[in-house]
Amino acid sequence: MIAAENAPDVPLKPTATDLQRSFMRHLQYTLVKDKYSATTADLYLALAFAVRDMLAERWLDTQQSYYINDAKRVYYISMEFLVGRTLGNSLINLGVMEEWENALMEMGIDLKDIAETEWDAGLGNGGLGRLAACFLDSMATMSLPAYGYGIRYEYGMFYQKIINGAQYEVPDNWLRYEYPWEFGRQEHLHKIRYEGRVEEYRDTDGEQRHTWTDTHDVMALAYDVPVPGYGNQTVNTMRLWSAKSTREFELESFNRGNYVGAVESKMKTENISKVLYPADHMAEGKELRLRQEYFLASATVQDIFYRFAKKHDDLLLLPEKVAIQLNDTHPTLAIPELVRILIDEKRLSWEAAWDISVRTFAYTNHTILPEALEKWPVRMLENILPRHLQIIYRINDHFLKAAATRFPGDSDRLRRLSIVGEDGEKHIRMAHLAIVGSHSINGVSVLHSDILRNSLFRDFFALWPERFNNKTNGITQRRWLKYANPWLSDLISSKIGDGWVTNLEEMRKLRALADDRDFQQQWQEVKRANKQRLADHIYRNNGIQVSADTLFDCQTKRIHEYKRQLLNVLHVITRYNRIKANPGLNIAPRTVIFSGKAAPSYYMAKLIIRLINAVGEVINNDPEAHDLLKVVFLANYNVSLAEIVFPAADLSEQISTAGTEASGTGNMKYALNGALTIGTLDGANIEIMEEVGRDNIFIFGMNAEQVDSLKHAGYRPSDYCRHNPELQQAMDMIAGGSFTPNDPGLFKPIVDSLLVHDSYLLLADYASYVACQDEVDRLYRHPHEWTRRSILNTAGMGKFSSDRTIAEYARDIWDVKPEKVGRHNRRDLA
Repeated sequence: MIAAENAPDVPLKPTATDLQRSFMRHLQYTLVKDKYSATTADLYLALAFAVRDMLAERWLDTQQSYYINDAKRVYYISMEFLVGRTLGNSLINLGVMEEWENALMEMGIDLKDIAETEWDAGLGNGGLGRLAACFLDSMATMSLPAYGYGIRYEYGMFYQKIINGAQYEVPDNWLRYEYPWEFGRQEHLHKIRYEGRVEEYRDTDGEQRHTWTDTHDVMALAYDVPVPGYGNQTVNTMRLWSAKSTREFELESFNRGNYVGAVESKMKTENISKVLYPADHMAEGKELRLRQEYFLASATVQDIFYRFAKKHDDLLLLPEKVAIQLNDTHPTLAIPELVRILIDEKRLSWEAAWDISVRTFAYTNHTILPEALEKWPVRMLENILPRHLQIIYRINDHFLKAAATRFPGDSDRLRRLSIVGEDGEKHIRMAHLAIVGSHSINGVSVLHSDILRNSLFRDFFALWPERFNNKTNGITQRRWLKYANPWLSDLISSKIGDGWVTNLEEMRKLRALADDRDFQQQWQEVKRANKQRLADHIYRNNGIQVSADTLFDCQTKRIHEYKRQLLNVLHVITRYNRIKANPGLNIAPRTVIFSGKAAPSYYMAKLIIRLINAVGEVINNDPEAHDLLKVVFLANYNVSLAEIVFPAADLSEQISTAGTEASGTGNMKYALNGALTIGTLDGANIEIMEEVGRDNIFIFGMNAEQVDSLKHAGYRPSDYCRHNPELQQAMDMIAGGSFTPNDPGLFKPIVDSLLVHDSYLLLADYASYVACQDEVDRLYRHPHEWTRRSILNTAGMGKFSSDRTIAEYARDIWDVKPEKVGRHNRRDLA
């Protein structure tokens, strides 16, 4: 213990012998394998355990520093953390990637080969979860006392297979084999209650109180995952909750002889943490989602109280020591849960409890689409969370009375503001609850935040303008450049140093090199090597041969109508028709790459995947298009696949309808890796344009105001089709079965939807999009100019580091400061 206290703050880097000894110790004594019996999976686990050892002491020291210094802590609650693989990220942040590569090479082991064995953690799906993971990385790198709280989904969302062009969902059994990065914390077990009934009584002071009884209970068991900062001693914690049945609940049925019933009830109880995003188009799935959200909220709030109580007994200090950030509306039940504990269990007055709650919570909104804003039926809450419904009603009553004094006689405004929605089935508007219960409400791009203030939540903004602010999203350059693209990372560092790894603004120095022909040549060689790596992956997994000399045009994201993969497909068909009509056409050869999952119950999105694959099947087998156009759909898009695609992309498709994408972060990852963006004036595209320069990005289509004007004027999508022969031809081919001769009517619903509704204005933006793609072709034929703009895109990404975003959260919302981590005696570290 004395030796640990006197050890240097920054330990010396271990030698190859030290690393090899640690690796072999785990192989032999943890896994009980030798060089003859060890599989590749065993080698990965031995390495993971050895790296985990390197994290352990820093992890303990970090938690002890927070405890000793009584630091104010941030609790980031998110239903998703799309962390991807942990091994490579840990090696990068610990600064020992090269040391481990060399140590293992001396043993005849290739680190890259065994790293491929790691399964992506099934803890998220799209941008929301990846943003949360980037934020955890930044908080640790900036030495902020922070915790991520989520659910330990046993099966993730789903593993996507493409069979005969269609998406099929199979379980993502990522925990089938040991997950070496997690630590089960059996001592951190919280009871989560559902259903039951609420009784009123008077306490000894005559105050009316409530008790929630006869509940059905589930236990939340904590699993901790270390989150190392880059180049420092900080290792923060991501705590994930797993549902376990209570002993009493199991044994009651068991002791009555109903053994099957006991097992079934245990399984039903533990379903809460089985799957990310149950099918919520069915009542059972929707109910399970509500149970999941409360499970996360309640376990986390109880855990926060537990940690707070170790140092403090004055609950009025809670907002000074705790900042809770709600990552979208999913964890919003944490607000009534915190109030419930304060008034029902801690016996605080309503006024004190509500004041504490509002000063503790902050809310990030991630969606503009009204249909994506969560609403829970009152009848469902009344059955599953009866006490919380009472508290929500009281919050709403308290709020509407205050609002009425600001806007007397304005009943329409009060109806719009109300947390309780009366249109259709009576429901609770979770975004309204999050706004009313938080001291800060932020959007995630300048445009998005403006829409929140001026449109979506304008009534709340009129009431509390000081609560609204913008925090443009960011990405961690350590994951998305240093780790994902080591060739480009090394090239950049050889020219401007490696300060950009923790200060992305350093990338501005690349601007001076944009016209340097030698540097351009090196840049091109790196890009081509990354493209060849992706081409090899495509051939292995899809059996399609693509040339690394073609333009790699990439759209990789969740499949959704507003993201407009269909617009991309319409251009692909138009491009194909031009090639067919003009043999010998002088056009830049292009490989169009799609990837993304559709929600299992989202019929139109799944049909779009089928269309992409059907179009690809025709084009890829047509000799006339062979050297000029290929279409590829990469199955099961996840972080590990993204790490191959982003470095290889030439063109980044960010083509959502203006005013629908809150921010986007894929746009940032592509641009950081030197891809040029083709996009609308939507989300963070606008800010990327401002940073890289209007000449270095391809902008097309209507802006958000023009979109609104067209919709209000009466949009007639069929008019656009009739007046554009190329568009009409593409639509006729889709509707007429050109891509599915054996099932000619398969894609007619897509065409019917576009011609009648076209909710996201694809046909209105088509001509502008195709013309912009022609500009892409013209520029790509001038490789030096294309490369110059590619360099300038990377150089302009300084603003888009998640380090900058987190610094703004810490300063403007959380009021937390970095904590230097030192060496300490070990105490209670929870």
